[in-house]
Amino acid sequence: MKHELLLENLNCAHCASKIEAKISETEGFERVSFNFATKKLSFEHDSDNLIVRIQSICDSIEDGVKVKPFKEHSHPGHEHHEHCHGDCCGHDHEHEHEHGENGKIKKILLAASIALGIAALVVHLLNDSAAAHWTVFGLSLAATLAAGYDVFLKGVKNAVKLRIEETVLITIAVIAAFILGEYVEAAMVTILFSIGEFIEDLAVGKSRRDIEKLSKIRPDAATLLENGTEKTVAADSVEIGSTVIIKPHERVPLDGVITKGSSSLDVSALTGESLPQSVSEGSEVLSGSMNGEGLLTIKTTKEFGDSTATRILRLVEDAAAQKGQREKLITRFANIYTPIVVGLAFLIAVLPPLLDFGSFSLWVYRALVVLVASCPCAIVISVPLAYFAGIGAASRMGVLIKGGKYLEALAKADAFVFDKTGTLTTGKITVSSVYAYNGFTEKDVLSLAAACEKYSSHPIAIAIKEKNVADEITLTDYREVAGCGTSAVYSGKQIACGNSKLLNQSVPEELKGKNAVYLIYDGQLIGALEISDALRPEAKDVLSQLGRLGIKQKLMLTGDAQQNAEQTKIQLGNIEYRAQLMPQDKLDEITKIRESGSTVCFVGDGINDAPVLSKSDCGIAMGLGSEAAIEAADAVLSSGGLTALPKAIRLARKTINTIRANIIFALAVKAAVIVLAFFGMTQMWMSVLADTGVCVACVLYTARLLRIKD
Repeated sequence: MKHELLLENLNCAHCASKIEAKISETEGFERVSFNFATKKLSFEHDSDNLIVRIQSICDSIEDGVKVKPFKEHSHPGHEHHEHCHGDCCGHDHEHEHEHGENGKIKKILLAASIALGIAALVVHLLNDSAAAHWTVFGLSLAATLAAGYDVFLKGVKNAVKLRIEETVLITIAVIAAFILGEYVEAAMVTILFSIGEFIEDLAVGKSRRDIEKLSKIRPDAATLLENGTEKTVAADSVEIGSTVIIKPHERVPLDGVITKGSSSLDVSALTGESLPQSVSEGSEVLSGSMNGEGLLTIKTTKEFGDSTATRILRLVEDAAAQKGQREKLITRFANIYTPIVVGLAFLIAVLPPLLDFGSFSLWVYRALVVLVASCPCAIVISVPLAYFAGIGAASRMGVLIKGGKYLEALAKADAFVFDKTGTLTTGKITVSSVYAYNGFTEKDVLSLAAACEKYSSHPIAIAIKEKNVADEITLTDYREVAGCGTSAVYSGKQIACGNSKLLNQSVPEELKGKNAVYLIYDGQLIGALEISDALRPEAKDVLSQLGRLGIKQKLMLTGDAQQNAEQTKIQLGNIEYRAQLMPQDKLDEITKIRESGSTVCFVGDGINDAPVLSKSDCGIAMGLGSEAAIEAADAVLSSGGLTALPKAIRLARKTINTIRANIIFALAVKAAVIVLAFFGMTQMWMSVLADTGVCVACVLYTARLLRIKD
C-alpha cells in the first residue's frame, strides 16, 4: 500500500537525500521518494503504522525531524509565520507557537552576537594589551556561542555518529580557530554562517511557498444542495450525482455538468489558457476552474479523487518520484565529495609542515578554510528545487510533466513525432471546398448534398449538413447505396451523394488526390465536396517555432490514407510523414529514430497512441480526455492544444541551464577558495561565503523559474 508522511523540520537537502537513500535500502520499502519542496515522503510498504520506524531512521541521520501523517489539505508552506523562516509545517498550533518562539530567540541571539562580534573586532584593532586580549577572547566567545550554540550541538552529535557535514566542519573550524588564537575570526565565521543560514531559510522557504501556491487550485469544501437547503461540506465527501452550488468567484470543487445558470470560467490554472470560457446549462465544468460573475448549479460527474484538479496535483506531486539524471548524480556526488574534501583538508594540514613548508598552525588554518568551503549544500538544495520549480511553472502553462527525467528529455529532444488525427488536426471532419458543374451553383450543390444525406449519421454526412446554411430541400424515396453513399429523388429524377464509385467518368483534375464526396443528378456529375480533417489553427505556427528552437526532425505518423496525409503535409509545410500505419508500425518508426541517436518526443491523443507514448523518450498526451493516453504519457498538454508545447521546451531548457549554471558556479567558487586557501590567500570568512553565500545565490537564481509564465 502507498504511504505519505510529512517530515517536519527537515531543512537540510543533503540530509534529506540520505534519509531517502536509507529508507530505499531498507527491506520492504518500495518506490521511496522525498519531495524537498513540500517535505512529503512517499513510499510503498505492505505494513501499516510505519511512523515509528521512519522516525527512527530520521533520528539516526538528522536530529529534530518530526514524522507525521501527510494530510492532503495541510501542506507545509500554506501559511508563513513571521518567525518561521519558511519552515513551519501543517497546522499544529502548539508546534507553530513553539517554533515561533524559538525563531524570536534565535533572532535576538543573532543580533546580540553581531553586536558582541563588532565590539570584539573594535577592541582587537585598537588595543593589544593583555587585558584587551582577554576582553577580545570573552567577547568573541560570547558572540560565537550566541550565534552558533545550536550549530555546535548538532555538530558534536553528528561527529559522534561519524556523519561529516557542514555543522561538523564549522564546529571543527571554530574550535581550531580559538586554539590558534584567532578569536575574532572564529566569532565572525560563526556569525556569517548563521546569517547565511537565516537568509538561506528565507530563500528556500519562499520558494517552497511559491511552489505550494500550485496546490491551491483545488478547493477543500463544496456547497452541497440537498432538499432545497445549502450546506458546506468537505469536497471529498461529495458523491457522484450530487448537486453543488458554485457561487461567483469561487473555484469549482468537482467535475460536473451545469444544470442551471450561466457564467464565464477562468481555466488558466488547468490549461494555461488566459481567455475565459463561456458556459451555460449542459456545459461541462472542470474542478479547479474559477467561476466568474454568475451563480452556477452543477451535477457532479466525478468524485473528488478523480476530478481534474486532483489528477493535475497528483501528476505534479508524483513528478518528484521521477528524478532526473542530474538529480541522481548530485545525490551520489554529495556522498563522495565531502569525504574527499575532508581528506584533502587533512593532507593540507599535515603534509606541508612535515615537509618543512611552514608551521602546523599556518597549515591547519588553511585546512580549516578548505573544510568550511567544502559543503555541497548549494548544489544539493538548488538542483531538486530547480526540477520542482520547472515542473511547477510548466503546470501553470498547461503542461503537466511527470518528472525530472522527462523534463530533461524535453530539453534535449531533437525529434518530435506527431499523430495526425486529433493532434495536428482537430479530429473533426469538415467540408473545406465545394465544386459545381453543369450549370449548378456551389450553394445548390451543398443544399442538395445536405438534403440527400438527411437521414445519414455518418460523420461525413453530419459535416455536410453542418456546412449547409440554405433552406432545407425536401426529397423523396431516400435510399442507402451500399458501399457508395445515399440516393433520393429530386424533381422526378434520381440524385446520389457518395464516393467516386458513383462516377461514370474519371475524377475531375482538380479533385485528384483529394478526399471528396460527389453529387450525381440524373446520371451527370453536378458537384463535389472536398472533405478534410481541419488543421488545428495553431499547428503550423507551432511547427515553425519548433524549427526555430532547433528541432532537427518533425514527423507525422498516421493510419490515414496516403492522399489525406499528403494533403495535411502540404497545409503544414515543413514536416515529413508516414501514412497508412498500424500502431505497431508507429512503434517501429519511433524505435528507428531512437536507435539513430535522437531523443524523441511523441505527441498523440488516442488510446491507440498509448504504446508509442510509452516507447518515446518523452510521450506527450493531448488534453485530459483519454485515461489510457494520460497514464502512458510522460507529459500532458492539459489545454488539449499544441500552443504550450514550444513554451514547455523553452522552460525545460531554462531549467536544465539553471541547474548546469548552479553546479558550475558552486564548484568553481569552492575550487577557487580551496586553491587560494592552499596558497594562504583567503581567510575563513571567505570560505563561509563560498558555502552559505553560494547556496543563497543558487536558491535565488533557481527561484526565478517560478516566475516564468511564457
